[in-house]
Amino acid sequence: MKRLLVAALALAAGGTAVRAADLLPQGAAPLPPLPRSAPSFISEIRFGVTAQDPTGPESGSANLTGEILSVRPFAAADPVLNLLIPRIHVGGSLNLAGNTSFAYAGLTWTFDITQAIFVEGSFGGAVHNGETDPIDDHHNALGCTALFRESGSVGMRVTENWTVMATVEHLSNAGLCSNNRGLTNFGLKVGYTF
Repeated sequence: MKRLLVAALALAAGGTAVRAADLLPQGAAPLPPLPRSAPSFISEIRFGVTAQDPTGPESGSANLTGEILSVRPFAAADPVLNLLIPRIHVGGSLNLAGNTSFAYAGLTWTFDITQAIFVEGSFGGAVHNGETDPIDDHHNALGCTALFRESGSVGMRVTENWTVMATVEHLSNAGLCSNNRGLTNFGLKVGYTF
C-alpha cells in the first residue's frame, strides 16, 4: 500500500511516469495482455472494383463491390471432404453510373493450388435495382428482380492476412422470365482474412 501511495504522489507531483508494472508487489509477475479475438462468424472481408458488363448495354461503367465471408460451419477430418464444405457469403455491387446495382448471398468454395495461389467458385442468388423489361438501348433487360449469381476467381495470398483476386461474375434468371439478357462483370478484389 505504501508503494502505491508513493507512486501516486510522484505522479501528482510531476515526477517520472508510473507504469502499471511499478504498482505490482515486489517479485510479482506482470499480467498477460488481454487476448484479441477475431469475429467468431466472419472469416474474411473483401472490397474491389468491377467493369459492368463490358459487352452489354451497360458497358463503360464501373462498380464498387464489397463482400463478407463466414467461417466454414464445420470441418471434416478428411482433407478432400473438407474442400467440399463451403463458406457463406453476403455482398453487394454499387454501379457508379446509376446503372444496375445488386445485393447477393450464397455459398463459396475455395481450393488451394499452392500455398499462395487459390481458385474459388460461388453460387447463390441476387436482387437488383435494374430493369426487368427493355426500356432503351443503354439498360440490360434482366427479366426478373431476383436472379441467380455465380462467380469464379483466381487469387494470390500476398501475406498471411491479405489476398488479391481476379474475378468474373454472372447474373441471370436462367430463362425463368420473359427477358434474360443477364449481366457479366469482370474485376479485381482485395481481401483481408481474420
